[in-house]
Amino acid sequence: MLIRVLSFLLESLFFVLIAAALLRAWMNWTRVNMRAQPGIFVMAVTDWLVKPMRLMLPRALAQSKIDWASLLAALLFALVFGLIWLLLFTMVLGGLGLAALEPAMLLTWLGLAFKLMLRVALQTLMILVIGFAILSWVQPGSPAYNLLGRLTEPLLAPFRRVIPSVGGIDLSAIVLILALQIGLMVLA
Repeated sequence: MLIRVLSFLLESLFFVLIAAALLRAWMNWTRVNMRAQPGIFVMAVTDWLVKPMRLMLPRALAQSKIDWASLLAALLFALVFGLIWLLLFTMVLGGLGLAALEPAMLLTWLGLAFKLMLRVALQTLMILVIGFAILSWVQPGSPAYNLLGRLTEPLLAPFRRVIPSVGGIDLSAIVLILALQIGLMVLA
């Protein structure tokens, strides 16, 4: 029971860290104002790692339209999560600790990190799209609706080109949510 609680807390902490780093990269790519929420929160959570990473990146990458420092921070968070989880798991199974980190364990570690990063990305996108869909029904035109619209538009635009509106209702958000949910099912 204690291991399940620790695993849940560890996953929750790293979910927030990875989601903040990925959201920071996405907000920078879509040119969303970082001086308003959620940009202030995202920067507060990730600045301690992203700023030093920007200094270490080659100038071409640091000045790219893609926020490589934030993406690398998300990857680093995922790798740290995978390492901590793997160490906890191996210690519980038999006190193996660091000696158990053989090549097969290295693949397990990388797999855990990749799976968590992908799951966090899909779940974060789903939260953004659900928030956008709800606000489009109850409060279109609000500042939050405009922010979520800017963040979700690059994802919804391809679906809007293919899926017609039905009775004035844009079904692209529903289809994207279904696609993200299928992606999460495949990942699980």
